[in-house]
Amino acid sequence: MSVNSEFQAANQVYAESWTKGQLPLPPARNVAILTCMDARIVPARVFGLKEGDAHVIRNAGGRAPDAIRSLVISQQLLGTDTIIVAQHTDCGMLTFENKDIHAVIHKNLGADATHIDFLSFPNLEQNVRDDVSFLRNHPLIPKSINIYGYVFDVATGRLNAINEE
Repeated sequence: MSVNSEFQAANQVYAESWTKGQLPLPPARNVAILTCMDARIVPARVFGLKEGDAHVIRNAGGRAPDAIRSLVISQQLLGTDTIIVAQHTDCGMLTFENKDIHAVIHKNLGADATHIDFLSFPNLEQNVRDDVSFLRNHPLIPKSINIYGYVFDVATGRLNAINEE
């Protein structure tokens, strides 16, 4: 059975007991969580969320510059007033620089991706600080929005606050 077939079968079972169709569009806890796409992180478990509680925005590294469009929509159209930036230990984004991924893309695809900043970073805690600062100073994120930074430790499952107010 292919992964796609497994997902379809799992969804059929899930949909049979689905009772959340009447939840409102805005998140109940007025929060947007930005985190990495890493498969070891299950945001609902990490943050104690249930359906309808929060917007969860994921990308490689949990990077704010890559998520600004979604964060602005979350805040401006759907009323979130808090942003959580949660990056994690043992992140793949710590393992390469742009020149490395550019070379891989050129070798594997014959394409030039040098115009793309893949937003890798060498220092995790500093990157969380930088992304929190990016959001706090972005013209499309009002100063009234609460923004908090965390590092999720994949070895222990614990969130460690960075730049806590």
